[in-house]
Amino acid sequence: MFITSSPHGPNLDSLTCVATGFYPKYLNMILRKSGVPISEDQIKSTGVRPSGDGTYNLSKTVEVLGHEKFEYDCYVTHSSLKEPIIKTGCRTDSSSFCVLSPEKHSLFYIYTALSKDLDLPGIYEFTALGLLDDREIDYYNSKEQKKIPKQSWMREKMQEDYWEKGTQSRKSKEQWFKVNVEILMQRMNHSNQDLHVLQWRTGCEIDESNGTVKFLRGISEYSYDGSDFLSFDFENMRWIAPVPAAEPSKRKWNSVPILNQYIQGYLEKECVDWLTKFLEYGEESLRNHSSPAVHALAKKSVRDSEKRTLTCLITGFYPKDVHLSVRVFGTSLPEHLITSSGLRTNGDGTYQLRKSVDVVEEDTAGYDCYVSHSSLREPVIKDWGKFMFLMIRIFADYIL
Repeated sequence: MFITSSPHGPNLDSLTCVATGFYPKYLNMILRKSGVPISEDQIKSTGVRPSGDGTYNLSKTVEVLGHEKFEYDCYVTHSSLKEPIIKTGCRTDSSSFCVLSPEKHSLFYIYTALSKDLDLPGIYEFTALGLLDDREIDYYNSKEQKKIPKQSWMREKMQEDYWEKGTQSRKSKEQWFKVNVEILMQRMNHSNQDLHVLQWRTGCEIDESNGTVKFLRGISEYSYDGSDFLSFDFENMRWIAPVPAAEPSKRKWNSVPILNQYIQGYLEKECVDWLTKFLEYGEESLRNHSSPAVHALAKKSVRDSEKRTLTCLITGFYPKDVHLSVRVFGTSLPEHLITSSGLRTNGDGTYQLRKSVDVVEEDTAGYDCYVSHSSLREPVIKDWGKFMFLMIRIFADYIL
């Protein structure tokens, strides 16, 4: 996989994945962003072509924002491979290309403030949580008002003063959020009777592919009522306002350059220091990968009585990066034909994902679920089988 500058804009890069010299010609190549396949309608493909020596080649290209290029990878499966190949591209200073398999890690903190207390179990006016590689490591809410560890190794490794200082920091942020929720509601003429939500996500990502720590990106972004509100442009050290209501905040924050310098420094240095320290402390726990349980389900379609809904369900896996395809005769169906639940948490640190497609009952032969994950030595392939459809046909009126 390699990166070139896009001719369509100064902030765009072209990412190209090339596979060559393979036989037989049936090969599955997927371009992904943060582990999620990109829709084929966003990709330019050469199609599978003969190389002239009895083997084949295929290349796919997508244009991406330059600062997001490290979020993408190329995922390839082929009958000659024991396990999938995952590649990400990088440009060297000499403008040649290097290829590596990334080992990404992340540390994010998410703060959520409600405009009023709902007085509902488990719902608090203010919450804060820390996520290391998507696993919750600490938590705070406005009722207990205490920062607490959510992993046993955090409890064992971090001293008491860490939790005391963390509690004071969370209390300060709780007050800051309370004031700023009120400011935004007044600015947008929102009623106190309605519920409004202000969120902040901040943190960093690193790559340890070659044994050294490489900073990938830092994020600091706010949302209001679920929509993007403010985001920090790391490279240019300035705030960006995607909506008019955020303009006053953007101007105010950008008028203090030293503040933006501090934010950039925190994301690139202090956040990375904490991330690497936590990885060291929780190494044994974080190494534990959980394999997905794979289920092939079928039922009568609710949209078309002449069709069946085939569903691939995978659950209980960690880490969250996974590839799930619904295939017919070994070829992955395009994403626009698939209904996906999106990646979801199970509440126990693992994840689940399901994908469904409606098919004519007579055409169900050849469909299967194809799953690959870092915990698996080889992909799992599970089909529905003729017997299942026979049973569904017989008992559909009773169980659906």
